[in-house]
This record gives sequence, structure tokens and C-alpha cells, in this order.
Amino acid sequence: MPLRDIVFLPDPVLRRKAHKVTVFDAEFQQLVDDMIETMRHAPGVGLAAPQVGVSQRLIVVEYPVNDDDENSPEKLYVLANPEITHASEEAVNGVEACLSVPGMAGEVMRHTEITVRGQNRRGQTTRIKASGWLARIFQHEIDHLDGVVFVDRASRIWKPTAEEAENIKD
Repeated sequence: MPLRDIVFLPDPVLRRKAHKVTVFDAEFQQLVDDMIETMRHAPGVGLAAPQVGVSQRLIVVEYPVNDDDENSPEKLYVLANPEITHASEEAVNGVEACLSVPGMAGEVMRHTEITVRGQNRRGQTTRIKASGWLARIFQHEIDHLDGVVFVDRASRIWKPTAEEAENIKD
């Protein structure tokens, strides 16, 4: 599975609304596999297809099942055509970074709980309830599918120190 090149701002693909996934063929499966490997290699906790130059509504997310436990196993999510169907009224500010905006961090307000509906890699409908950092990751990646980058939503943006950067999840 080849690694894909991650594109950076101001690449125009990051500013376009991505196209709906309608075909779940071998080429699509290869894209999914490539994105998973690219995300892991980066390393990151999420990746949207536009970040590898593909204007399709596809995200991959990998995050610990229990984010309070360092040794918790990670769960991989693959979602085509994801949409947030429910979002909590409660929202919190949190620090975000992005593989497509290297060397920058920002404070972004996000819902603390969301429900996401989409299709798995085989095209079957699936629903995910997420809270905390997992909810933040899904919101960040879904934004990419609409041409929105975290710096667009950030109340404050800065270049983190090396120590800060180690603790920020991309």
C-alpha cells in the first residue's frame, strides 16, 4: 500500500466541497488502504481524502477506545459520505493541529458529543456516537470535506513550541 502525499494549504483541493462517494470498487478500497497507511505514517489521528489530493467525501480516523487509558487499543473508523446528524449544545475550546497545516496550532470550539452517519468501506450505512476528543476529530475531518480547515474556525492560532507540539494530536 503506497503512501500518498499530504497536500498543504493553500492547495485548492483543501478549499473545495468534496464529491459524494458513489462507487465502492477496488480503486476506492485502495484509496482507503492508502489513506490509513498515510495517516499512521504521518502520524495522525485522522485524515480526509482532500488532504491527499482526492476530492471525495471519505475520512479515516484511528483513536484509542478509551482516551483516558494510554494502553487502550485503538479503533479504526472508515467513513464515506459522513454527516453529523446530532450535535450537543455543549461545546468546548480545544487545541487542534492539522497534517495539511504543519507547524501551526489553534484553539477551536467544537461540540462535545456528536452522532455521525455515513457508509463504511463496503457502502453499508453506519452510525457512530462520539464524545470528547473523538467527537473533535470527526468534526475536524468532516470540515475538510466541506473545504474548511481548522484555522478558519480557530479563535487563536500560534506556532507551538517543540514541547507543545509533542502533546498536540494532528
